[in-house]
Amino acid sequence: MSAGLLFAVGLVSLALVALVAALWFGGPGPAPAMASINDPFKGSDWSGMPPLSRYPARDGVQLAYRYYGAEDKGAEDNKVRGSVVLVHGSSASSQSMHKMASAFSQAGYDAYALDIRGHGASGSKGTIAYIGQLEDELDDFIKVVAPSKPATLVGFSSGGGFVLRFAGSSRQTLFDNYLLLSPYLGPTAPNYRPNSGGWVRVGIPRLIALSILNSVHISVLNHLTVLNFALNEEATSLLTPSYSFNLASNFQPERNYQQNMRNVLGPCAVIAGANDEAFQTDQLEPELRRLGIRWPVTILPGIGHIPLTLEQGAIAAAVQAVHELAQ
Repeated sequence: MSAGLLFAVGLVSLALVALVAALWFGGPGPAPAMASINDPFKGSDWSGMPPLSRYPARDGVQLAYRYYGAEDKGAEDNKVRGSVVLVHGSSASSQSMHKMASAFSQAGYDAYALDIRGHGASGSKGTIAYIGQLEDELDDFIKVVAPSKPATLVGFSSGGGFVLRFAGSSRQTLFDNYLLLSPYLGPTAPNYRPNSGGWVRVGIPRLIALSILNSVHISVLNHLTVLNFALNEEATSLLTPSYSFNLASNFQPERNYQQNMRNVLGPCAVIAGANDEAFQTDQLEPELRRLGIRWPVTILPGIGHIPLTLEQGAIAAAVQAVHELAQ
């Protein structure tokens, strides 16, 4: 065997060893509990929260959501104003969107708060079968439940990133309008904070190794954990403490989030808090304008990340944004 061939074989062997080591040892470390994410939910009033309903996904699994029927229809013909479908943030479930869903119901909308697969009562926590499954199942939800028109898809944080992913896809016409609440855009976006301000720990070596494998269509190891969340002990037992590669890759925008934005053809708006500790929200509007996108952007003074879904003023801003999108 020639020296050149030996050298090449050696390099390949080293690369394989490094890849295996990254997969085996390169997972995420523990994330110390982040008080600003965990504490705002303490003492929340969950009274009036409807029970879980179910719809069948295309693989036969029954996925969960909560339905809040329109209360104040407010129109002469007594018809609902439309519908709002709410997508929670990372680690969370439909329960976290209870206050916002209730407000939309009171404003005359049929509201639906989803348990995205891998969360809450939908499937196995922390994982999904393939990248793209979440879009398929939102499609299934629309076809089975048939929310009233005009329909607005609202997403918070990572859920906002996923809503952007859907809004920029070929299925975007399934909804009439889109609202992004402090959306996660990815690690290359200008609103990104390292580790989302302390909310996540990323197994970067494993993430890179799995990305390399997926680039050559090898996805058999996509169930491996790549993200841990900064939950306290109580929340860890209730929520989703970690994500597999599949779920982490799907519950966010496409890697080229800018192209996602450019692909959105319908009405879309953005709301975030000025005191958001997870993302640099002051960078959202400049990024959109740099891309030539004129979506309305509202930055709410004094509002942090989780309070965006809990504080009455922030919720009222979201309801008003949906009113305006539907006009």
